[in-house]
Amino acid sequence: DDDDDIPQLSSHALAALQEFYLEQQQREGMKTSQGFNQYSIGSIEEDWQLSQFWYSDDTASCLAKEAVVAAGKGGRIACISAPSVYQKLKEQDGKDFSVCILEYDRRFSVYGEEFIFYDYNHPLNLPENLLPHSFDIVIADPPYLSDECLQKTAETIKYLTKGKILLCTGAIMEEQAAKHLGVKICKFIPKHSRNLANEFRCYVNYASGLD
Repeated sequence: DDDDDIPQLSSHALAALQEFYLEQQQREGMKTSQGFNQYSIGSIEEDWQLSQFWYSDDTASCLAKEAVVAAGKGGRIACISAPSVYQKLKEQDGKDFSVCILEYDRRFSVYGEEFIFYDYNHPLNLPENLLPHSFDIVIADPPYLSDECLQKTAETIKYLTKGKILLCTGAIMEEQAAKHLGVKICKFIPKHSRNLANEFRCYVNYASGLD
């Protein structure tokens, strides 16, 4: 047979490849369909090279609800490196709060004026219209589990918040979180859409609904 020298995929590998392409087509089809919601989690996919790990839908919902309650009616919420919480807040189409997203990934510029380019290496390099202590609550998820990243992100958090802080980071950062932000670990265990190797926790500096 003339085809003998042509490499052939095993039936298992071929099926897996076909499934991958089908899922990809379905995702793209959802994105281009009339009913596509640009704010839904997964509308912008994780970029692991940017240390991005999206929360599970339940976790994003829980954190978004907590933020709305903590901010109060007419409150302002800032999401620092926590786009899946931002997306869940926007899904609610709430008129009793406003929200912005500070994010390094410029793909999130699709969200218009609510997107603020943010690089934790320059924690106070912020637009002039982001006034100090102008947010009722700041939710932050520093991209790296390092003291340097947390310390610099903490500068931004303390600049923006009127007082309330909701921090999401690794359990190993508990001591540093208390040191830099005065936050304490919550009972609530956040989950990600893909399991992380490191134990992840939430921290707050106010009486929250996460305990």
